[in-house]
Amino acid sequence: MQWRRRHCCAHIVKALSVLGVLVFLVHQVWQPRLTGMPWWKGHPVVFGGDGLQISKPTVNSSSKDVIWKSVIVPQETVKTDSNVSRENEIDLIEKNTTSNSSQNAERNARSAGNGFFPYIINEPDKCAKLNSPFLVLLVTTEARKVEARNAIRETWGRQSAFQGLRVIRLFLLGKTEGELGLIQQKTLATESQRHHDIIQQDFMDTYKNLTIKTMMGMKWVATFCPRASYVMKTDSDMFVNTEYLIYKLLRPDLTPKKNFFTGNNMRNFSPNRNQDSKWYMPRDLYPNPRYPPFCSGTGYVFSGDLAMKIYQVSLTVPYLHLEDVYVGVCLAKLQIEPTPPPNEFLFNHWRVSYSSCRYSHLITSHGFNPNELLKYWHHLQNNKHKACLYLYNKKA
Repeated sequence: MQWRRRHCCAHIVKALSVLGVLVFLVHQVWQPRLTGMPWWKGHPVVFGGDGLQISKPTVNSSSKDVIWKSVIVPQETVKTDSNVSRENEIDLIEKNTTSNSSQNAERNARSAGNGFFPYIINEPDKCAKLNSPFLVLLVTTEARKVEARNAIRETWGRQSAFQGLRVIRLFLLGKTEGELGLIQQKTLATESQRHHDIIQQDFMDTYKNLTIKTMMGMKWVATFCPRASYVMKTDSDMFVNTEYLIYKLLRPDLTPKKNFFTGNNMRNFSPNRNQDSKWYMPRDLYPNPRYPPFCSGTGYVFSGDLAMKIYQVSLTVPYLHLEDVYVGVCLAKLQIEPTPPPNEFLFNHWRVSYSSCRYSHLITSHGFNPNELLKYWHHLQNNKHKACLYLYNKKA
């Protein structure tokens, strides 16, 4: 009996050893090869380049947050940059900025000036046919938000809706990691080939990298659309009254402004030092007690000439993950202060209760899903004039 027990235990030990080897192979060898992601979530995966490359993460010293650059695996390029003189000009700016010393190079590598992230999807010729667009709409989004992009294409981002005016729509994206990224990238490539309104670089698409995403848009305008009169940066969950923005605020009948920047003005705001907050700002990243004036990232508008200026100065400004604050710091370095809008309720970073009259006299409202956006947009188009006339006559 004792012999049988010892024999049985020996078999169990052998079986457990074999099982342990299999688990090790699955987790450390086979799974990373299939998904590009080790089981301990070591290195995120994006696509582009000629071979497997692993870049080191940037870790905030007073925070546990990690900002990954990329792990690049081979993939067929969807669209590539064309060699244009404007892009060569910006490349020279980057080289001159980073050639002073190794210390400057290290600092600028962490800055938002993202010449360090090549395009995966690009539309370099989108402005060429339009010569001097009046307005470029830069919309930050994520690969999974297909319905939101389609709703914007049918509503406030519809490029053909403004007769006689050239309006361009672009969605800004980074990359998604792992096996999910593989699936999303194929869908995104098809969407791009159909609509030609997506630009994407190979940084990881996370909240912490929103500044990189925004500066990608700045660089794109400066490189491929330098004669645009105005640019608006906003998000894919926003309601934007593009008609009111164009005809009442920007006034295409007037000479385009220069050094102009406006939106929901945020003044005398202090950094949030609560580590549990989404907007936490460590003291070692930003030690000052107050931010410079900035505009809420939910929607701001600026003159086309500022795209190059903001992008160029960003190469010398240390990285901050709060995108709207970062742009405000760049403006402060340029000695440009945001202009208050003529009405403080034009740009709203909260959701405004809907009425056709109210929405016909604002520019942004926050927090819309695609179905709501379609519903309220079409209602506004059919009722804005009648509803407002009735309201004003009643007040009179």
